[in-house]
Amino acid sequence: MAFDSALERRIGGSWGTIAMLASDDGSATHAMPRLLARPHVAVRDLADAVHALCALHGRHPGVIDYALEHCGQNSALDWLESAAVGFTDERAYLARLTAAAGPLPSTPGQAESEAAISAQRHALDMLAQSDRAGCATGAAIALILDWAAIRETLDIAARRFGVEPPASTLPDGFETASLVSALAETPAIERAMAFGAQQILAQHRGLWDLLEARASARNHQ
Repeated sequence: MAFDSALERRIGGSWGTIAMLASDDGSATHAMPRLLARPHVAVRDLADAVHALCALHGRHPGVIDYALEHCGQNSALDWLESAAVGFTDERAYLARLTAAAGPLPSTPGQAESEAAISAQRHALDMLAQSDRAGCATGAAIALILDWAAIRETLDIAARRFGVEPPASTLPDGFETASLVSALAETPAIERAMAFGAQQILAQHRGLWDLLEARASARNHQ
């Protein structure tokens, strides 16, 4: 896994900071993905998650595309280009899953939910277009790291909806860890990368909070 301690020791402290953020504050630590992994989880809860993730990350341009456009660090370009290509495949996967999931499940407070996701999208767009050196790249890195846990939920939904999960073409953990080490040229850039990563993870946790609240609201209709 990307957060392997041996890998952390090989790459260095900068990677350790980002990896620890993703490990401690990422999607895998939230209760909702674990709920969605249960064998008899309601299909409507999986469908809701797929629709929400598609609304947040299914558009182009997205976080990685904006980060690539605004990247001022030449050493990040190859990784960002690879990540952008890989995430194109993830968007296509999201689109297939959303179609297979069918209509968005009826849930109280739908308008408020849509407004919340729209605000999250705007926050991600602004973050990925930041002119602060390292911020947008840190956001893109955190998205790729956290996507591993998100992908587990998507793959569970895919199997329930009769869709074959494709192999991921995103950069692997060693490539990403090496990039983090190469980019942390100054303490200021390292802090900016950590800030970008923190903000991505916070938005993801906010989305899982919303999905958890929506599932509870449906159960009490």
